[in-house]
Amino acid sequence: MGSSRVPHRVVVFLRQGVIPLEIGIPHRLFGQARAPDGTPLYEVITAALESGPVRTDADFTLDVQHGPDVLTTADTVIFPAADEDYDPARQGRLSPQLASALALIRPGARVASICTGAFVLAAAGFLDGRHATTHWQSCDDFRRLFPGIALDPNVLFTDCDNVLTSAGVASGLDLCIHMIRDDHGAAVANQVARGTVIPPHRDGGQAQYIQRLVPDAGTSTMLRAQTWALQNLDRPISLDDLAATSAVSKRTLSRRFREETGVSPMRWLIEQRLQRARELLETTGLTVDRVAAEAGFGTGAAMREHFRLVLGVSPQAYRNTFRGPPETEAAEAPATPA
Repeated sequence: MGSSRVPHRVVVFLRQGVIPLEIGIPHRLFGQARAPDGTPLYEVITAALESGPVRTDADFTLDVQHGPDVLTTADTVIFPAADEDYDPARQGRLSPQLASALALIRPGARVASICTGAFVLAAAGFLDGRHATTHWQSCDDFRRLFPGIALDPNVLFTDCDNVLTSAGVASGLDLCIHMIRDDHGAAVANQVARGTVIPPHRDGGQAQYIQRLVPDAGTSTMLRAQTWALQNLDRPISLDDLAATSAVSKRTLSRRFREETGVSPMRWLIEQRLQRARELLETTGLTVDRVAAEAGFGTGAAMREHFRLVLGVSPQAYRNTFRGPPETEAAEAPATPA
């Protein structure tokens, strides 16, 4: 697209005692996203209840230029954590001033939280009837204050009906990459991830919530099997194959896999195949059947069924979202020999 594109406006809304790192995450990631012609895809603005100094939980303050009025223009609003989220006297409660500010968010705007910023979303009613997560150390407090909200402490982040929550500070990186990917596809998200030197593929492709499907290398005992599987997605892979690669029994593999990822090995494998298929649909002109073969689904029919169950759309409809309807899907370029 040309330079006439209107950037998507992201407002990072601060409270007193904010965690500085959580402010920098959306600014850095959304700020790097560019269209093919170099045009910025996002405009990131910092706001607070009042313009002026905002105290952090470190030894410095921030000079915020915008008050709550900019919330009326936001396409996405992100709430980082603040020290009040850990104070029993204020935890999970909205001051009249904050409640008034939240009421300025226009209908249809995307709303997200990093870490214990989820307490604000819950208190404002954004999480009613939705899945949510927050930092694991605050889960007990969250459940006590908001028993009606389906809290999952074992995921990096949740995405439910345009309302997103993330776990600890670092999962805010995954959250922002996920939003960029949903907005503009894998190519833009991967470019931002490379520029930030973070993994681009920790989303798992779930429709309602995103599992922690790729654990940290330093703590994973299943990394060898996962790495091998990702390098061989185009071939059939069995539980026996994964167990042999890890030099453990199938029973041990299944137990450790579920402990580290929250899902079974074969469920994880399907998610990785879906991830690969989505990238190919977004970035290549391969036919649906060829994409299915490259991603290890075998047939286009099998891949269509997985897309329907997990994403709720067909592969071609998914491709059209990012690439537009093709003139002729059959116009597949011949493969270049390796």
